[in-house]
Amino acid sequence: MKTQVAIIGAGPAGLLLGHLLGAEGIECVVVERATPDYVLGRIRAGVLEGGTTDMLTQLGLDARLKAEGIPHDGFCLADGERLIRIDVAALTGKHVTVYGQTEVTRDLMDAAPERGLQIIYSASDVALHDVASDAPYLTYTQGGRPERLNAQYIVGCDGYHGPARQAIPARIGQVFERVYPFGWLGILADVPPCHHELIYANHANGFALASMRSTTRSRYYIQVPVDEDITQWPDERVWDELAVRLGPEAAAAMTRGPSIEKSIAPLRSFVFEPMRYGKLFLCGDAAHIVPPTGAKGLNLAASDVAYLSTALIAKFKHNDNGGIAGYSGQALARVWKSERFSWSLTKLMHRFPDDGPFERRMQVAEMEYIANSRAMQTSIAENYVGLPL
Repeated sequence: MKTQVAIIGAGPAGLLLGHLLGAEGIECVVVERATPDYVLGRIRAGVLEGGTTDMLTQLGLDARLKAEGIPHDGFCLADGERLIRIDVAALTGKHVTVYGQTEVTRDLMDAAPERGLQIIYSASDVALHDVASDAPYLTYTQGGRPERLNAQYIVGCDGYHGPARQAIPARIGQVFERVYPFGWLGILADVPPCHHELIYANHANGFALASMRSTTRSRYYIQVPVDEDITQWPDERVWDELAVRLGPEAAAAMTRGPSIEKSIAPLRSFVFEPMRYGKLFLCGDAAHIVPPTGAKGLNLAASDVAYLSTALIAKFKHNDNGGIAGYSGQALARVWKSERFSWSLTKLMHRFPDDGPFERRMQVAEMEYIANSRAMQTSIAENYVGLPL
């Protein structure tokens, strides 16, 4: 089998890229190691920047987004006693939309058959070959049979553990990484949110986040040691700790209920350079990971897709190689700015094991400065709502 662009990974990045290229008449095949149900079962965040929602609108795949997405004009920082609202709309003229990553994936997946986007699921042992040549190809196994997919370009949207990044020689690639000494214990519950906007809490006990998936389903997180035993956190203990860390105003509005999902996610900052090698491109988590504190993971993947789809369309329709040559540098410029924001917000809002009284006082001073400085709030708002593509 052959195609113009082979895409590894049927998450939102891979599917979005496939749809954007397909809309311009460029042949794509998406190869995914898991089943559709497994892909849709991944629990992920869902704060979408305007650039991300614009791409769904461009594709005409925003009907459910418009019906079910929740526009947010701001968010809150909490310091244990008060809520400091960052008025994103007033400061930037923009807003974000709460719409789960799973729902984005579902919309893109459901539209694939009618739009002719071919997705090969349950493809095991995916391997990349000759990516620096003019004839790259993939091999994989499906239903016990070996298969081969020839392509002009290969795009790795296959996450941190996928094979695409491994196909770039060690002498070419460079890794930048910070692994954090804590994780987020998250619970999902069918209860109304405690606040109509997200709350990011800085507390002496550690970080907490009040988020949502809808007006009837809430997602909460608390900072715990990365090796914490989740069995030591029954629901009632989680709710009690959330009430303390989020502060009295949020606690008074909190509705408790049984968790329908509970897990601990580690945090890391990770960047791989370059994001292109020969006929291979990397998008999303294959090339970079940010702590979820800044809500940038899916949005960074979408910006990669925006740059790469534009580059590939220019190549196939106008034989213009400029976008392809500049893709890695263009994408990484935005990646590093988003890494900086996510890292700085993580440092501000979390308790680090080595921090002492001085570091805690610096956090308190920073929160006080944010509360009283429009300039500081504007900087935070500009980054939160998404830097220009």
